[in-house]
Amino acid sequence: MSSHRRRVKHFDRKSGPRKALLRGLVTSLIEHGRITTTVDRAKETRRHVEKAITLGKKGDLATTRLLLSRYPNKEAVQTIMKDLAPRFANRPGGYTRIIKIGRRPGDTAEMAFLEFVDYDFEAKGQAKETAKPAKAAKGKAADKAPKAEKTAKKASTKLVAAKKKAVKKIQKKDRAASRA
Repeated sequence: MSSHRRRVKHFDRKSGPRKALLRGLVTSLIEHGRITTTVDRAKETRRHVEKAITLGKKGDLATTRLLLSRYPNKEAVQTIMKDLAPRFANRPGGYTRIIKIGRRPGDTAEMAFLEFVDYDFEAKGQAKETAKPAKAAKGKAADKAPKAEKTAKKASTKLVAAKKKAVKKIQKKDRAASRA
């Protein structure tokens, strides 16, 4: 089947499951500000999110009802209307970006981050880090906080290395099994 002049990706699904997939991706992006998905899904989701935010800029009741009919999640629609539309009020489109992050180990699908252009990764990371050491270091001195950050970074790099090692081991095992 030719892919020329095809407007939408079908993702090898019928219309109902495809609509559910896109609704879930749009809702997740609105809720979290950034999602990890395949490049094709990110490109298709971007179309829907950008249209929804542009509609949300109108700010009237008819728009709210239209968005609720497309994305039946009241919190997501409220976020579009009250948060995203004012945030991007002076921007004439292009509210999201796609950052390619390499291939998924299991099926080597091309993966990407889909995020809003004003998404602040550092702020999200710092908010999580400051919440964790505050609980852990209740009676401790403030000068020990940088040491805790260093050990946390070392631990996270060790976890990443261990995960990569496990993935390589699984891939090696799969290759050996397919050869046999």
